[in-house]
Amino acid sequence: MNFASDNTSGAAPQIIEAVLEANRGHASSYGACPLTQRVGDMLREIFEAPQAAVYLVPTGTAANALSCAVLTPPWGAIFCHRNAHIEEDECGAPEFFTGGSKLVLVDGGHAKMAPEALSRAISHTARAGVHNVQRGMVSITNATEAGTIYRPQEVRALCEVARGFGLPVHMDGARFANALVTAGCSPAEMTWKAGVDVLSFGGTKNGCMGVEAVILFDPPRAWEFGLRGKRAGHLLSKHRYLAAQMEAYLRDGLWLKLARHANEAAARLSERIATLPGAGLVHPTEANAVFARFPRRAHRNVMARGAQYYLWPFDQPLEGDPEEALAARLVCSWCTAQEEIDDFLAALDG
Repeated sequence: MNFASDNTSGAAPQIIEAVLEANRGHASSYGACPLTQRVGDMLREIFEAPQAAVYLVPTGTAANALSCAVLTPPWGAIFCHRNAHIEEDECGAPEFFTGGSKLVLVDGGHAKMAPEALSRAISHTARAGVHNVQRGMVSITNATEAGTIYRPQEVRALCEVARGFGLPVHMDGARFANALVTAGCSPAEMTWKAGVDVLSFGGTKNGCMGVEAVILFDPPRAWEFGLRGKRAGHLLSKHRYLAAQMEAYLRDGLWLKLARHANEAAARLSERIATLPGAGLVHPTEANAVFARFPRRAHRNVMARGAQYYLWPFDQPLEGDPEEALAARLVCSWCTAQEEIDDFLAALDG
C-alpha cells in the first residue's frame, strides 16, 4: 500500500527492456545518435509541431529550471501559482539557473492560477522601473500540485493574459500525460495551440527510470537551451539511455496507457474515500493524486498496517482526538494495483 508518490514506483518493463536493448554495441555520444533523432521526430509528430526543438534531460528540476532560464533574464519575474512545483519543490533551482530571477506567486483555487489574479500580479510588477524586478514569464503546472488539471481553454486564458503583456509561457508537465488523458484533448491543443512556448514533458513520474523532454515550440531559443544544458552538466555523454527510455515511453501510446491506469486508480480510491463517515476530498481528483481528509483513527489504522503516504501538511500530529479529520495526499502510479486500494480501504475501518 504505497501511495507516497508516483516517484516510488519502479520503471515499466517496456522501459527497462528498451534500455537493455540500447546497451548493445556502440552509439554516438551527447545526443548525436540516431535514437535521439528518432525521439525528436516522434515528439514533433505527437505535438503536431514540425519545427519544434527537443532536448532530453535526466530530471524534472533540470527541465523546469533550464526552461525558465531561456525565457527570462536574471532581473525578470516568473509568475506562477503559490503552490506551483517550481515554488515548493525545486530548492531555488529556477532562481539559480536564471541567475537571479524572482518567483512572483499568484493565487487561485485548487492550485490553479486565476487569469484575473495573474493579470493583477503582472500589472503590479515593475511600477518603479529600474528599481523593480521586471516582467519576465509565466509558468503553469499541469497537472497541478493539488492533483487538479488545467484544460485547454484554461491554459489559453492564462496565455492570453501573458501575451497581453508580451510574456512567454512555460508549462511544467511533469505529469502532463495525467492531465492530458483527463482533458481528452490533443497534446497540441494543451500546449502550443493554446499559447505555450516551452513544455517540460515528464517521463520519470509515469513509468520511466529518469528522463524528461523539453520541447521548445519557439525554435530560436533552442541554441541557448543547448548551451545552458551543457554548461549546467545536464548533457549526458551516454545520451542513448535517455533516448531509449523516451522512445519506449512514446511507442504505441504507452505514455498515455500508463497515465490512464494511474488516473483510474486514483479515481477509484477517491470515490471510495469520499463515501466514508467523517471523510471528504480537499481537492477534486482530476489526475493521479488524491487529496482527502479522514479521521485520525483511520490514519492510525492504515499506517499500522504498513500504508505509506503523506499527511498534507506534514506537521499534523497523529496524537489527539481520534475523530478529528486530518488531510493527506495519496498518489497512484502506473502500477498501482486494485488489491492495494482494496487493502487500504479495508484498513481504514480497522
